[in-house]
Amino acid sequence: MNRRDFLASSAALAATGGLRPPLAKAESKPALLKGKAEACIFVWLGGGMGQVDTFDPKAKGLNKGTPKKAGSLYDSVPTAVRGVRVCEHLRKTADLMDRVTAVRTVNHKVIDEHAFATNLVHTGRVTSGNVVYPSIGSVVAHQRGAAAPDVPPYILIGYPNVSRGPGFLGSKAGYVYLTDTTSGPAGFTRPGDVDEKRAAERRKLLEAVGGKSPAGSAAAEYEAAQAEALRLAGPTFLKHFDLKTEPAKVRESYGGEFGQRCLLSRRLVEAGVRFVEVSHNLNFLNGTGWDVHNDGINNQHKLIQELDTALSGLILDLEKRKKLDTTLIVVATEFGRPPEFDGGGGRGHQGTAFSLVLVGGGLKHCGAYGVTDDAGKLIAENPVSIPDFHATIHAALNIDPAKELYDGPRPVPITDGGKPIRALFD
Repeated sequence: MNRRDFLASSAALAATGGLRPPLAKAESKPALLKGKAEACIFVWLGGGMGQVDTFDPKAKGLNKGTPKKAGSLYDSVPTAVRGVRVCEHLRKTADLMDRVTAVRTVNHKVIDEHAFATNLVHTGRVTSGNVVYPSIGSVVAHQRGAAAPDVPPYILIGYPNVSRGPGFLGSKAGYVYLTDTTSGPAGFTRPGDVDEKRAAERRKLLEAVGGKSPAGSAAAEYEAAQAEALRLAGPTFLKHFDLKTEPAKVRESYGGEFGQRCLLSRRLVEAGVRFVEVSHNLNFLNGTGWDVHNDGINNQHKLIQELDTALSGLILDLEKRKKLDTTLIVVATEFGRPPEFDGGGGRGHQGTAFSLVLVGGGLKHCGAYGVTDDAGKLIAENPVSIPDFHATIHAALNIDPAKELYDGPRPVPITDGGKPIRALFD
């Protein structure tokens, strides 16, 4: 066959559909990472935990005298994971680091100011003028709900704040809060002469006189919150806050007041609460919490020791009760601290590289993920954005971090493009 005949026959074949261009290979989405955690305890270290003084220690510095030398304030100790070291005041946790991953390369670019950074770490997004984004606790509550009918999905042990709130998700994804572990949340205790039968009769009377407000209105939000409070009020819910029912040995293993909050968080997730945030920054120990400027750093070791006792107690207690694999513990803070010391020997704020911590939750732990430079100031390997960190938490809880929620007609993905840390799932 000559060239002319070949071209003619080829054209005829193409006209009948005999010659077709190869089909483009469909792009395959990466497989959705699915974890097996059923609940999350989110430990909040408000003020800014210094990574070089805790979970990412560096060469020791000097914060007093002249000249000062940048570096860690304390010595470091080896852990249960070879090659991973932590601060000497985290000795109990050091022995458990095979159940832990200190994510050392978290970073953000928002202004290193407490309110902005706190909002970012809680919501995964910068503050917007026209959208109030939901906190991670509210997203988990919205997506997973409570695991039992007599508890809410989300409880905050600390002071209420908009950054912890439900944003556009509405009050159903909000929290019940308390600041005192001995009394539980306010407003849920009935008068002594009101039993369950009488409470039910009162609810019926209230329903009879109340009208139904338009969906989405502020009045409807209030009515929903009121109905939830009435549903939970009484001894069935409040019994979970009675720490005296715990053996003395268990209570003592958690340490002081902060530790008792962590013990309560364990009781709450066992009762079916899906997300518990427990705050460590109520200015009860060194007067400044983790915001250790100038002389505020002098008693920082006490904060670290208290965290060590409470965190190790929580890990071992959950493990003993066979709940560690299904309970994800997160230790979070709004930013880290620089290796340099200020005029008073304390530290400023640093968002370029800092450590957040993941424990249990069925993840494949490695002691530490990511590498910072010798000063703990810049990231050398495996950066993790706040959306990435959020995506890791959601994936561990079997929530699709790319799923779209809706602020009215506007779709808003659960995370702002966050990708889970795959190494913790493989």
